[in-house]
Amino acid sequence: MTSPLISTHELIGSLEDNAIFDVRWSLANPGHGADAYAEGHIPGAVFVDLETDLAAPSGEGRHPLPTAAEFSRTLGRLGLGPADDVVVYDDVGGAVAARLWWMLHSIGHLGEVRVLDGGIQAWTQDGFPLETEPVVPVRTDYPPVARFRGVVTHDELGGRFIVDVRAPERYRGETEPVDPKAGHIPGAVNYPLEGNLEDGRFRSPESLADRYRGFPDRGIVSCGSGVNACHAALALVVAGRPIPDVYVGSFSDWSRRDLPVATGPEP
Repeated sequence: MTSPLISTHELIGSLEDNAIFDVRWSLANPGHGADAYAEGHIPGAVFVDLETDLAAPSGEGRHPLPTAAEFSRTLGRLGLGPADDVVVYDDVGGAVAARLWWMLHSIGHLGEVRVLDGGIQAWTQDGFPLETEPVVPVRTDYPPVARFRGVVTHDELGGRFIVDVRAPERYRGETEPVDPKAGHIPGAVNYPLEGNLEDGRFRSPESLADRYRGFPDRGIVSCGSGVNACHAALALVVAGRPIPDVYVGSFSDWSRRDLPVATGPEP
């Protein structure tokens, strides 16, 4: 199986062969990505805005999915064709870029989709250049797709194994910076996102396979708003497992409903 990751050295030799997307974003500063892109990005990279390109303005949770038809139109505006090979990156170990990786897989994109291991930090640390001139994509007609696959809603969680990738203190309910309740979905198990990485890059497939050994094939990944959950989906694929279902609304959706919330370290 082809790895869903690409190294900086692989990418530098194939810049012209890939559609490259910069998906930098910060919860604390949503404008961070555009500012960082303007300061320097990988040559040929097109900026993708999480808030406007990869999420709908309203729906379940803080980052609801657009419709599949809307996403198809976005991909056309970004200059992507259905068979184009894609590389996505960010500056947080793939925690945001994985959302686009997952969305493309979910609609059945025909080209290869990979995440730059280590992100833009690895790129610059390895001595590769940046450019500041914005890349204006040439619009294409991406064929409309019917739906996203592998999506579950709050009423489809019963009896399923759920992984919550948020920080342990948020999982335990000790702090909650953005959502109306603190804690976690009852029964969800905490696998913090940082455990997928070592020095900013993904741990080895063997190490990740060991980490997710107890994760069943019909498990569900979740987080705060359906973005970082995709990082766990990516880690599972690196480990040689199938892409799991994603609760896109995640805790931001769950905590806004009249549903029970658990606190403490136990599921």
